[in-house]
Amino acid sequence: MNQLEIALEEVARRRPVSIDLGLGRLTRVLARLDDPYLKLPDTFHVAGTNGKGSTAAYLRHILEANGARVDVFSSPHLIRYNERIILAGREIEDAQFLDAIRRIDRAAGEADLTFFEMLTGAAFLVFSESSANFLILEVGLGGRLDATNVIGRSVAAIITPVALDHQNFLGDNVVDIAKEKAGIFRRNVPAVIGPQTADVMAALRHEAVAAGARPFGFGAEWSTWSEHGRLIFQDLAGLSDLAPPKMVGAHQLQNAALAVAAIRAADVKASDDVISIGLQTATWPARMQRLKSGPLVEKISCRTGAEIWLDGGHNPHAARALTQVAADMEERDPKPLILIVGMQQNKDAEAFFREFAGLAALACTVQAAHPGAYSAADLSSIAVNAGMASRPFRTIEQA
Repeated sequence: MNQLEIALEEVARRRPVSIDLGLGRLTRVLARLDDPYLKLPDTFHVAGTNGKGSTAAYLRHILEANGARVDVFSSPHLIRYNERIILAGREIEDAQFLDAIRRIDRAAGEADLTFFEMLTGAAFLVFSESSANFLILEVGLGGRLDATNVIGRSVAAIITPVALDHQNFLGDNVVDIAKEKAGIFRRNVPAVIGPQTADVMAALRHEAVAAGARPFGFGAEWSTWSEHGRLIFQDLAGLSDLAPPKMVGAHQLQNAALAVAAIRAADVKASDDVISIGLQTATWPARMQRLKSGPLVEKISCRTGAEIWLDGGHNPHAARALTQVAADMEERDPKPLILIVGMQQNKDAEAFFREFAGLAALACTVQAAHPGAYSAADLSSIAVNAGMASRPFRTIEQA
């Protein structure tokens, strides 16, 4: 364990890792550091239920293809905390991250900052001292009371598709959840809204108008479709014929188009050729990512010819996107679909599995490495209740 990991673990012991939404604690601590959150580069603020990370990745690569220096704040990470803070295209170095954490921790003193607020404050410190042209700031949870929402202004507030998730914090229906996410809207700033159900779109447009923001929503101010293998984007300024993204799935066409909409709404001057380069070079690990090397591939694929794909989707809306991808794959190359799933208990596992009933041959369940995870046996029972064949396993390798 290196110095950064030791420091983060020590801070996590003293700072609540539970979710406690609010802006006051972080604002007060950052005031002791001369308000770095008010000195950020031009910021794209991204909220939503699914697709935030992918949309942010498209935005980053379009801006970089256009010659800009881009910082990014995202969560959660896959392997290292450093993944959450990107400075001009590179993960933050351990020494710089450690310094920022220590500065925030000293400024906080006895204040009850949550662990996520600590990370967000550290990110704001380094971003305020960066020479980047743009910052892409991903909301952690919700929007209105998320720690990232202490910022004063953005060049665009983006809402990806909204669905049921984190109901215990955001509300028990999609309209209430949408209103929480709309809390990132600001007066005279474009409110860039991705594809939504009719009730959610109406709620988001209403919130945008109430906040004095400028609605720039799918189906009204902009639209997109696929034609002859190309991504077509249209708004009031005209039509763009773009190269499609490399990331897999029809939902990625929507995420890519939402990023293009944000570029247009923020009046960033980028040619169609530059945007196409950005869409083609964007990657986001664990979003329908095919594993082509490693122990699982060596153990399974080489013997059976099976393909192993990895995705972090964990709610019914994400499951619907995944089933569409799986159905498209089966149509091109018929093979049985086998799920290997671990999930936290605060997720609607039965609704997730229900989307795969009739499509997947088997759900192999495992206990995720998280204190709040379902046991493999309980998760398997839930899958059976959802209409699937299922078996629990002790490890991913056994599954």
